[in-house]
Amino acid sequence: MARIVVVTGGSAGVGRATAREFARQGWDVAVIARGVERLEETAAELRGMGVRALAIPADVADDKAIDAAAERVERELGPIEVWVNNAMATVFAPVMEVTAEEFRRGTEVTYLGTVHGTVAALRRMRRRRRGTIVNVGSALVYRSIPLQAVYCAAKAAIRGFTDSLRSELIHDRANIHLTMVHLPAVNTPQFDWSRNRMGKMAQPVPPIFQPEVPARAIVFAATHRRREIWVGLPTVKAIIGNRLAPGFADRYLAKHGYDTQMGDRPQPASAPGNLFQPVAGHQAAHGRFDHLARRGSWEMFTTYHKGAVVAALGVGLLSGLHLLARRWRI
Repeated sequence: MARIVVVTGGSAGVGRATAREFARQGWDVAVIARGVERLEETAAELRGMGVRALAIPADVADDKAIDAAAERVERELGPIEVWVNNAMATVFAPVMEVTAEEFRRGTEVTYLGTVHGTVAALRRMRRRRRGTIVNVGSALVYRSIPLQAVYCAAKAAIRGFTDSLRSELIHDRANIHLTMVHLPAVNTPQFDWSRNRMGKMAQPVPPIFQPEVPARAIVFAATHRRREIWVGLPTVKAIIGNRLAPGFADRYLAKHGYDTQMGDRPQPASAPGNLFQPVAGHQAAHGRFDHLARRGSWEMFTTYHKGAVVAALGVGLLSGLHLLARRWRI
């Protein structure tokens, strides 16, 4: 029986890489995004990998459109087993330079888009009492940074929504798995087409990872019962560091959080922006930082092989205790 996955924001960046990773593992994939041309390119690429692919143009901020998209997937491909909420939009600017309309739009796409996708998936999954929903988060869920209040706030809202819903699903014994995957800085086109008022071209804060790294983590989360996955050591350090010393993080980011997000090149006056309309073109998974981006993560190895790592640590601990016992003749 075919396995069906839906990926929102799946025509570029992490979403495109995620759609490819699912297809590589034999899943049929439905991709939802706004740009028709890039959607069709993505679907053609996936079909070339030997799976069925469905391209659905829709804005995740439109709940009715997303529900209709879910209905179309089930009608044309089959029952949705996994739904990945990945679509996002943001603005690079200080809070006082972001308009109310921009805050609203960023929230509607990033946060409410996740809500709409989750609800659409749940309407189908609850009838069958099975399914998995993956909500794509970020290290910035736990440690916000300057110039990205729109994105950080929306991603934090997703975490609150996810935790609340998870308890409800447990209460209802719905047998639907809900998980979050928190990402590090990733080499995607986001930094070229997000709205930017800083005068310089935006960049991810190093170290940077290729989108295939979080894509593999998202597929892993969809097929394993993990509550959360933190992708990459920088994500782990940001989350734990903020828990231990949030005041220090505030001051450090006040000093370094601006320069590390802006490159040396000026922002072209004609630079595209995808906040309200999709950007035309053939952008795929990768952005312009291939020369800096890492293709793997040692930290993710421990996630994929959790049992083996725990066993190895256990053996090491027992060996250490044995040596101590012999030394002290316990």
